[in-house]
Amino acid sequence: MTYTGHVVPGGEAQVLELPGLRVTKVAVDPKMSNNAYLLQCTSTGDQLLVDAAAEGERLLELVGEAGLTTVVTTHQHWDHHRALAEVVAATGAVVAAGIADAEAITEQTGVGVGRALDHTDQVAVGQVLLDVIAVAGHTPGSICLLVRPEGAAPHLFTGDSLFPGGVGATFGNAEAFAQLIDEVETKIFGTLPDETVFHPGHGDDGVLGDERPHLAEWRERGW
Repeated sequence: MTYTGHVVPGGEAQVLELPGLRVTKVAVDPKMSNNAYLLQCTSTGDQLLVDAAAEGERLLELVGEAGLTTVVTTHQHWDHHRALAEVVAATGAVVAAGIADAEAITEQTGVGVGRALDHTDQVAVGQVLLDVIAVAGHTPGSICLLVRPEGAAPHLFTGDSLFPGGVGATFGNAEAFAQLIDEVETKIFGTLPDETVFHPGHGDDGVLGDERPHLAEWRERGW
């Protein structure tokens, strides 16, 4: 199957092959249609899961016998960690999350956060390093994960901070929206090239160059 980034709950996962890294994208829960991403270092076989959102059995099938070293939870909202306890219990994976959301994630899931991540921290999956970009606004501790494969475009896992067509919801909070659009503009669009592919917490992937011309429109729109 050619990777398109379009997945639906109950449908097949899609696999994206990058230099040194295999990314498997799956959608879970027909109501919320969350994306989960299994990252595997192709040199070591080590695996990392971005958002144990729901359907723990399905996620564990993807993990398979290779095991799981880390689960990164992109932010504290309930729909992104419903399967966290099940996945961690089955694999013993360490949970990592943004420092400002870590306590809430533990309160909501009963699972301790082993690594509280801050801006510019790194998370390893085998020989591959993921850079942490803290982007507050959708939640105080939302994080994105950036990988720069050798000889290929950067890839960014954005949680609910950035989607094709706009930033994530701030639920009518003007201050949170201003913070989110500022941080997305400076930390993502201000530092990464147009060819950067981003993978959000719901829906299809995007490319920064396609979205960059619309930043002013998003800011004017205010949500």
